[in-house]
Order: sequence, then structure tokens, then C-alpha cells
Amino acid sequence: MAAPAVEGATVTALRAVLHRVRLAAERSGRRADDVRVVAVGKTKPASLIDQLYDAGHRRFGENYVQEIIEKAPQLPEDIQWHFIGHLQSNKVKALLTAVPNLTMVEGVDNEKVANNLDRVVSNIGRQPLKVLVQVNTSGEVSKSGVDPSECLDLVKHVKRGCPNLEFSGLMTIGMPDYTSTPENFKTLYNCRAEVCKALGLIESQCELSMGMSGDFEKAIEMGSTSVRIGSTIFGPRDYSKKK
Repeated sequence: MAAPAVEGATVTALRAVLHRVRLAAERSGRRADDVRVVAVGKTKPASLIDQLYDAGHRRFGENYVQEIIEKAPQLPEDIQWHFIGHLQSNKVKALLTAVPNLTMVEGVDNEKVANNLDRVVSNIGRQPLKVLVQVNTSGEVSKSGVDPSECLDLVKHVKRGCPNLEFSGLMTIGMPDYTSTPENFKTLYNCRAEVCKALGLIESQCELSMGMSGDFEKAIEMGSTSVRIGSTIFGPRDYSKKK
């Protein structure tokens, strides 16, 4: 009897998050539909994702290649999968071949991984893959992402040198204790302004993926168009299952 109770709680948690997203969007003068919610199931079983799918949710994310490779075949094909965070170049082929419904990679942080993604997409003959460039807005050495000063150059490389990738915007992951979150978000916002001005892009068509379980409402208020919610929906992580 315990498992259904946990799964029911997960669906309830998702609905609560969507309500909070709607309120935050309204506070920033936008609609809830303007903000994408990616439910991140890191370390959680496919059965919980399936429960959220049955409740109507379609956008899910994973942080580990092995996890998404294992889960995706167990779940409906119309799920829109996001790979989130640093992607090792040697795992690009395995990811793209195993997850044909991969919608986006949120975490292109260097030219090498961009080139590998571009080549594999071409080789397997799939539609162009949407990508977000990851920016290290907190300056932490342990964090992946390009320095804000190098963001424009990487975006130019993706747009001009990777015809099988579709540059869709920027993403960042804030500091663990959220003490500098507003600054992180402002930095990404400024990076988008610089990129759009230099490349003649419309800002509304350049996504800002920022905000997680502890700070997504503030992120939305500061312009985020996509938030990545994990533990607030799924509960605490079991990192003993880390892949």
C-alpha cells in the first residue's frame, strides 16, 4: 500500500508546483504557459515518472546519461526528454541513439561537445536537436558552463558551425545555498541581451532556463522561461543510485 501513496503524493506535488509557477508568472506579467516546467527524476524510478505522465505532464529531465538511457525505453514515446547539465563528449552517441525522443540538451558548455552532438545528429539522421548553452554565472570552479565573457563566442559556434543543432537559449545552475541566486539570474539575463544584440535575435525567442526547486519562483520573476524541478516534486534524492 505504500507505493501508491508515494506516487499519489508526487502527482499532488506536481500540481502544487504548477500552481506556484502560475502565480510567479502572473507576478512577472506573463502567463503560466510562458514558463516550461521540466520534472527532473534524478535517482527516482520510471514508475513515478509514469504517474506524472498519466496526470498529463510530458516534459521530463535527467542529469545522468545512464539513467535516461535506462528510463526512456520504459516510458511513452511522446515524452519530451531533456538532458540537463554537463554532457561528456564520449557519451553523446549513446544518449542520442538510445533516446530518439530527446527534445533538448541543456548544457552545451564547450565546442567539443557541440561538435560531437552536431556530428551524431547528422549521422543518425534525426531532426535538428535543440540545445541551450550553459553559462557558469556563479564563478564556481566546480560548476560546468562557459564564463559569461565567453558565452557569445560559444553561441556563435553553435549557430554558425553546427547546422544540426538548433540554438534555443541559455541556461545556468545557481549556487547550492542560493545566496547569490539573484546575481546568477541577472548575469544570465545580461548574457542573453548581449547574444541577441550581437546576432540580431529576438529576446523572446531566446530561452532562459534558470531556477530549480529552491528558487524557481524568483527565477520566473526575473525572466526565466524554463524551470527544472526535482526534489520539490519527487522528494529527496537517493544519491546511492547515482549513475
